[in-house]
Amino acid sequence: MKSLNDAMLALLQQVSETAILPRFRNLESSEIADKGKNELVTIADKESEVMLAEGLEKLIPGLAIVGEEASETDPSVLDGLSQQCWIIDPIDGTGNFASGNPPFGILIALAEGGITQAGWIYDPLTQRYCTAHRGEGAFVNGERIISKTTGHIPPVAGISTLFMQDGLREQMQEHIAPHYTLVDIPRCAAEQYPRLALGTNDVTIFQRTLPWDHAAGALWLNETGGKVARNDGSDYRVDEWDRPGLIGAASPALWEELAARIVKLDQ
Repeated sequence: MKSLNDAMLALLQQVSETAILPRFRNLESSEIADKGKNELVTIADKESEVMLAEGLEKLIPGLAIVGEEASETDPSVLDGLSQQCWIIDPIDGTGNFASGNPPFGILIALAEGGITQAGWIYDPLTQRYCTAHRGEGAFVNGERIISKTTGHIPPVAGISTLFMQDGLREQMQEHIAPHYTLVDIPRCAAEQYPRLALGTNDVTIFQRTLPWDHAAGALWLNETGGKVARNDGSDYRVDEWDRPGLIGAASPALWEELAARIVKLDQ
């Protein structure tokens, strides 16, 4: 897979240098639009997705391509998730990017039959390049990564309540939050997932589980020895993108501890 990883890195660097970084802190107001539901899109998102799609077609021709922005204008694009497909988040953390702040990144996944087979996470500012292929481990800039916890007691949690309904948000704050040291979330899955394996955070909770946000990161974290799964312990599938709830943790033990607390919320 080294040749694919090398070709992917070259594509991500090209797109970053051509379509993303020149517009960082250099966007006109007319180049930022509100998609609703706490979501922004910029001209850089749109242009980079087109470039990525063209580049991915050259890497492995003929696959379905499921891009975040393409699916926004044509929901039938999501039908590709049941096939062998590329999944693209051209700029994850667009809100940060549009505000002129890090973090933001590019997320690419290769899936088949609803299961992620490979994932790539690239930070254009730091050039951190996370790669994972199912069953082959996870890497950062070519170095194999084994997930590590923060070692803090209580564990460190970044809990995303942005897309939770008010009742669930209140339950999280009352019954989950007191068991953890809470930190701000980066509002960027391309940053959130690495934090769980690199000793920055211990656990996280996601309510919305769109494939471009989670396909690459979930595989990568699982391949480090951490754990990502649905609240009931089932695997994350890209073709179940409308199913809410996902827990990520730096270790299986931390995952089990948090999952047990969440289960009690439904009882």
